[in-house]
Amino acid sequence: MVRGAALSQPEGDGATHYDLILIGTGSGNSIIGPEMDAMRIAIVERDLFGGTCLNRGCIPSKMFVVAAEAARTAADSRRLGIYSHFDRADWPAIVERVFGRIDPIAEGGRVYRHSLDNVTVYEGDGRFSGERQVEVRGNDGQVSTITGDQVVIATGARAHLPEIAGLDEVAFHTSDTIMRLPALPGHLIVVGGGFIACEMADVFAAFGSKVTVIQRSDLLLRSEDHDIAQRFTELASERFDLRLNTTISRVESDHGVIRAITEHGEVLGDTLLIATGRQPNGDQLNGDAAAVAIDANGAVVVDEFGRTTAPGVWALGDVNGRYQLKHMANGEAKVIRHNVMHPNDLRPFDSRPAPHGVFAEPQIGAVGLTEAECAGRDVAVITHPYGDAAYGWALEDTAGFVKLIGDRATRTLIGAHVIGVHAATLVQLLIQGMHLGNTVDQLATGQIWIHPTLAEVVEQALLKLIDAFDS
Repeated sequence: MVRGAALSQPEGDGATHYDLILIGTGSGNSIIGPEMDAMRIAIVERDLFGGTCLNRGCIPSKMFVVAAEAARTAADSRRLGIYSHFDRADWPAIVERVFGRIDPIAEGGRVYRHSLDNVTVYEGDGRFSGERQVEVRGNDGQVSTITGDQVVIATGARAHLPEIAGLDEVAFHTSDTIMRLPALPGHLIVVGGGFIACEMADVFAAFGSKVTVIQRSDLLLRSEDHDIAQRFTELASERFDLRLNTTISRVESDHGVIRAITEHGEVLGDTLLIATGRQPNGDQLNGDAAAVAIDANGAVVVDEFGRTTAPGVWALGDVNGRYQLKHMANGEAKVIRHNVMHPNDLRPFDSRPAPHGVFAEPQIGAVGLTEAECAGRDVAVITHPYGDAAYGWALEDTAGFVKLIGDRATRTLIGAHVIGVHAATLVQLLIQGMHLGNTVDQLATGQIWIHPTLAEVVEQALLKLIDAFDS
């Protein structure tokens, strides 16, 4: 067993002491391993076990995305000579399919942690009240104080709510609640233009809702490479009522009708989704009491090893502000799991380019630098359409493309951006090469590419980048 022997033990009147305290059960839940069987561990969770990803994030949303893809396929197959049509979406059945599977998993995780002899679960809101000391206000109303040799903060993030007049007087939804609506909206108003806004807009539009997206800038998905964001925005304008360069000044509600008032007029709908990003929950932890620094955005400040400014306190996932990506949080959890047990052999967080996917229509996968971020560097930039590969041609895809950015001096790939069918899967081929240090030449010619698969569009793009290097 490893204890924080080099640390002074925190003291608290009537406090129960543990070797390790975990606050949050998303990726933080995976910290516990068999090597910790001899440790006394406390888990603090104020909500459902499994965190954002399992309960209201990537897993349920992708289950909705799959259903939406089926609806779109049924509605848009005539171009392939198939006469089918989309009748309607059975919204209650879709919701039951998703959460009828997910909710038992969350509850099963809670029951399992309660069953472990060396783990005590505190169900309630945990905040620091001293050095490695946490006060938990239980969901049952009881207050407990616990201390730990080490503390891992994994409290995630929450929906950001913009300052809109009247918002506190109107019924609205965020990504936390929109997937559990009792009925399909007739007209959904989406505020925001990031990945949550775009994914949810696509889902509800596919199911038959009218969707209006209100975005204050001139593009959706502005954090993507400009060419990707521009193509996505062009296609989205064909599916949604898209209001760009538009800001909501006020929202009102009257007999079930929501009115969003903008500088360009009013938008009327029956359901309002606020999807303007997420903010870390670090500002809810009372970090000052434990000398845990919190930045202006609410993120817990960490170093490359996941250490906070307080000895023996670590932070991982959305709450530390590095990324808001489940796969990155999982990687950080593995690092901190090691570091908690091996304080004299610390491992750093992965510093390689973080990949991501956007599961809207069309899908996006990306890793590395955008073209704008390469300003001043000697790079080669190419784009290659899906339709030039045999399978892309079979799909009759006229919108998807691969964009690659390569460093001329090293002949390595420094940015890869894909938009189209299975984009997030295709970009994985490029992530692997980038993370393993392969050159573009090795990526393109060092393997056999199966014909005719959609992966050939990646091969062809790599070969085009080689030509650009050599020109």
